[in-house]
Amino acid sequence: MAELANKAAICDTLIDLAKIDRDIVVLTSDSRGSASMTKFADELPEQLIEVGIAEQNLVGIAAGLAVSGKKPYIASYAAFLSMRSIEQIKVDVAYSKTNVKVIGISGGLSYGPLGMSHHAVQDIAVMRAIPNLKVIMPADRYESKKMIEVLVNNEDPVYIRVGRNPVTEVYQGEVDFEIAKGVVMRDGSDLSIIACGRMVRTALDSAKELSKLGISCRVINMHTLKPLDDEIVIKSAAETGHIITLEEHSIYGGLGSAVAEVLAQNIPVSMKIIGIPDEPAIAGKPEEVYEYYGLSTPSIVEEAKKLLSNSR
Repeated sequence: MAELANKAAICDTLIDLAKIDRDIVVLTSDSRGSASMTKFADELPEQLIEVGIAEQNLVGIAAGLAVSGKKPYIASYAAFLSMRSIEQIKVDVAYSKTNVKVIGISGGLSYGPLGMSHHAVQDIAVMRAIPNLKVIMPADRYESKKMIEVLVNNEDPVYIRVGRNPVTEVYQGEVDFEIAKGVVMRDGSDLSIIACGRMVRTALDSAKELSKLGISCRVINMHTLKPLDDEIVIKSAAETGHIITLEEHSIYGGLGSAVAEVLAQNIPVSMKIIGIPDEPAIAGKPEEVYEYYGLSTPSIVEEAKKLLSNSR
């Protein structure tokens, strides 16, 4: 079982890197505790900037620091960064091509009981539409660590989305991470499940259950949603003929939309997008909300059976 949330793994990795590279700075908006950055503040107080509850200023200050040669990492709530600060991310970070890494914490349905105001299920759609901005969702703590190690030497603007709580790992230690390169976590020939973030674990669990029914399911960890790995999508469509996308996000504008854009222009196949429908997501514990919207293994198994049945 998971021992560390992705955001905590990011903090630990940044501490190690920032002790060597003093240009690395972390900025928070009254969010150091929620972002698991208290440890960073304790160990490297001169490399953490607290701006208070002022998300627009947070992004603008980070962009200014980047222009001055620093390597800023913003850590604040995904729901607020993607809505309150979107103009600053669009202009100060992406348009200006500043070396700012925007970490959206508690993404998806992490704050389930607090309802729509705190759900971040439109953030990927917004960020994907902004030119010059990469969008990444690591699957577990191991991939989060490797992602930061790779990004520290990358000067492009990036939006990173992580959840609030630990997730069961999909890797066991060392990870090969390359931006814009999806990873086949499990091979299969009957259909492919393409997932991102914490849903990769759910996809693997679903594939295991499908195997008991004689259904061979490929699982792809699409950690980079922009730029998308078109090649792995086209290859999987050609080899398995059926695609399911799984995401903790609206069915509009996220992973499912990105995959559908590739398939429609290259190799149309039977496809099902599983995510949050076009409605204000209900309030409840995250696991309850996942169950309600079919983001659980039993529901995914049934959707896979239906997809295969309807295409025969």
